[in-house]
Amino acid sequence: MTQPMTSPDTEFISILGASGNPEAPARVSAHSLPQVIPILGLSDIVIFPGMVAPLLVETTQSTKLIDDVVAGDRLLGVALQRKPEAENPTPDEIHEVGCAARLLKMLKFPDNTVRVLVEGLWRVRIKEYTSTTPYLSAKFELMKDLTEDSVELTAMMRNAQGQFQDIIKLSPALSEQVKIAALNTENPGHFTDLIAINLNLSLEERQALLENTSVKQRLSALLPMLNREHEVLTLSSKIQSEVATSISKTQRDFFLREQLRAIQRELGEADTNLGEIRSLQDKIEGTPLSAEAKKVALQEVDRLQQMPTVAAEYAVTRHYLDWILSLPWEKETDDKIDLEEAERILNEQHFGLMKVKDRLLEFLAVIKRRKQIKGPILCLVGPPGVGKTSLGRSVADALGRKFARISLGGMRDEAEIRGHRRTYVGAMPGRIIQTLRRIESRNPVILLDELDKVGADFRGDPAAALLEVLDPAQNNTFTDYYLDIPFDLSRVLFITTANWLEPIHPALRDRLEVIELPSYTESEKLQIARRYLVPRQIEEHGLAKGEVKIPDTTIRRVIQDYTREAGVRQLEREIAALTRKATRKLVSNGHFARPLVLKPDLLKDYLGSARFVSEMAEIIKEIGIATGMAWTPVGGEVMFIEATRMPGKGNLLLTGSLGEVMKESAQTALSYLRSQSATLGIDMTDYGKFDIHIHVPAGATPKDGPSAGVTLLVALASLLTRHRVRSEVAMTGEISLRGRVLRVGGIKEKVLAAARFGIKQIVLPEQNRTDWAEVPEEVRKKLQAHFVRRISELLPLTLSSK
Repeated sequence: MTQPMTSPDTEFISILGASGNPEAPARVSAHSLPQVIPILGLSDIVIFPGMVAPLLVETTQSTKLIDDVVAGDRLLGVALQRKPEAENPTPDEIHEVGCAARLLKMLKFPDNTVRVLVEGLWRVRIKEYTSTTPYLSAKFELMKDLTEDSVELTAMMRNAQGQFQDIIKLSPALSEQVKIAALNTENPGHFTDLIAINLNLSLEERQALLENTSVKQRLSALLPMLNREHEVLTLSSKIQSEVATSISKTQRDFFLREQLRAIQRELGEADTNLGEIRSLQDKIEGTPLSAEAKKVALQEVDRLQQMPTVAAEYAVTRHYLDWILSLPWEKETDDKIDLEEAERILNEQHFGLMKVKDRLLEFLAVIKRRKQIKGPILCLVGPPGVGKTSLGRSVADALGRKFARISLGGMRDEAEIRGHRRTYVGAMPGRIIQTLRRIESRNPVILLDELDKVGADFRGDPAAALLEVLDPAQNNTFTDYYLDIPFDLSRVLFITTANWLEPIHPALRDRLEVIELPSYTESEKLQIARRYLVPRQIEEHGLAKGEVKIPDTTIRRVIQDYTREAGVRQLEREIAALTRKATRKLVSNGHFARPLVLKPDLLKDYLGSARFVSEMAEIIKEIGIATGMAWTPVGGEVMFIEATRMPGKGNLLLTGSLGEVMKESAQTALSYLRSQSATLGIDMTDYGKFDIHIHVPAGATPKDGPSAGVTLLVALASLLTRHRVRSEVAMTGEISLRGRVLRVGGIKEKVLAAARFGIKQIVLPEQNRTDWAEVPEEVRKKLQAHFVRRISELLPLTLSSK
């Protein structure tokens, strides 16, 4: 294997050989060539006729070949190897077309390597190998250039010359001698070889040019290569020029600014940058910082002092220092905990919710006693519109602290909590640190709203970052990625809110003390509207007290006929609509008698037809329909389950977007009825001839859970016994194959929903009797509750006798 040597005179030597310079060694006649010549394999260079190149010979076989060539007529054949890594290539590993060359010079070195200088003479094609030891020898034939005297060839030649001259001007690697040789070479064949020698081509491209004896075809192949090389060199030159211009401008600005500083010092004028540095140092000394924050700030000021103001890093460091100096490291508000005043504030701002208020007052009493916050994080859980967010603000008012709210709904990036590292462009601290800077206190009340709406994606899980924030044992050294300095969050009172607990990360849920906020009853909504909603809407619509009156009967009708919700948001929107229309009537009729009383019979004109009919629940007139009670994150709901049978093969069909647990409950209900068919008086002899289909309306809404078990069983029992289900009865509970009715959750919300829908009787599991006591007394008075342990007790209460 032979490698090319790196030599600064390679191009110069090749030009002398190709240009016919009289000082070059005499050319060898083609007639003087022997019939057999030794073949030297080249690993990564292609030798062209007229090309002089140094080679490095390393293998013993190649060294023997060189010794014999020097001792003989100095003629040999050189050809590119197909496998560059082969040290002693075989005939199959060498290209058939190569170049007959003359060895001009040889030097041996102590490391047993030989450096030779060879000159390409003619293209040759290897016909057959005569020997392979001690080195390759072969018979060959000369390959003469095929040229023609045509206008097209002349045009191609001139085009190639022009492009090659442009490349020489753009390429610093090509010397002036190459330009001279290009100008003095008139033979098209020699010119193509000159271009191939000096152009930046791959080995495959060079070998293809060597093998092609048609001068016209070689020119045709070289023209696009010349064009490509010209474009690359032009673009490289442009990039280099732009970089040089940018560097020179930066250096010029730097020197000018240094000269300006020197002049200002000579004149006794202040250096603006120095003044800014001193100002920052004074701020650091005057701002109460933690020991670590002060150390980091002083280090950053020292770095800032060494930077030119035009540097990009200067603005980044300056922004970072601003954040450190603007945070409330020691600034806080004094707690003014007066439990009587706190109770007055809670009662003034919220109606009802007595258990919730009692728990909050207990929490405040502990804070007052211990003088610190080390207890659990409160999580207010309840349907929308029941006052979770406003309760957090009331706690801040009771403590005398500043209040801030951070919405977590839709948050998917961990950096929203921990911030971005300063290496990123436009990096900022997380929402926690931003909030503390904005309210300028290290002990505020921060409400983390919609905790159950936190998501996760490829950017991380914000819930995982909240683990440290909400853990009292860890958050005293909370480290934001942007600041990279521990900040004490232990004095912050965090309160979280959620509609339901299921989506919250289990480890995060373990750190929370859950306080459930129930749905409001009709009378509670009436009191809330009278005390808060109506006065607020009258004030927001620019009305004076007494100009518009909304009687209790009107509010009650709005609650019954225009809203059906757990909270009071829709109720406030309806009251706002009433107030707007009343305002318009007052403005349009200035002489209108005051006060304007909005009576119930005006609601149809103001709000349109009633959206919900406040009559008893839907009258069930067919078999196979049962009324159930369900829990949702936005409150309780009443749902209807329908069952029918049709000719088939005994299959059970389930529709209505049911989850796996609910499907299993339906299968359990059917299995129980089949197993107890004799006791219940159900004829199952033709069961295999019919399919049973169970459907739960509102098919677009996903439904799941075991609490629909009793409703599914009653609907199937009604279908199979052909007895209708009582319309005034709603039910909930899980069932087992042994006929037991098991405990379920969400009883309070379900019962309140049943009362809203006009249900008169409810059936609950016996194990939920204690939950019945949690239901408001006014609702319990409206409903008759039946508690059952077994399915045998359930069916007589729910199925009619005919």
